[in-house]
Amino acid sequence: MKILWSPLAVDRVLEIVGYIARDNPDAAENWVNEVFEKVEALKTFPESGRIVPETHNEMIRELLYGNYRIIYGLREKQISILTIRHGKQILPVDEIEA
Repeated sequence: MKILWSPLAVDRVLEIVGYIARDNPDAAENWVNEVFEKVEALKTFPESGRIVPETHNEMIRELLYGNYRIIYGLREKQISILTIRHGKQILPVDEIEA
């Protein structure tokens, strides 16, 4: 299964890593490595994430990692990483249209 990162998801990762790195560069590196490991695991278990509550759509799911939500869409033979958000942030539904 192929994994495709949206430009928004890449931007979010860079923002979060930059924020974490201001206080602890090692923690930032660990965080981003863990995010990529979780995403890579989707190749084997694409439906392991829960359905995003805001959508009620089985094809839009999320993995929880610490305080963050890794939101992805499922399509035939493809996983699209749509965005990554802090769990306390409001999730604009237009941001996750797959």
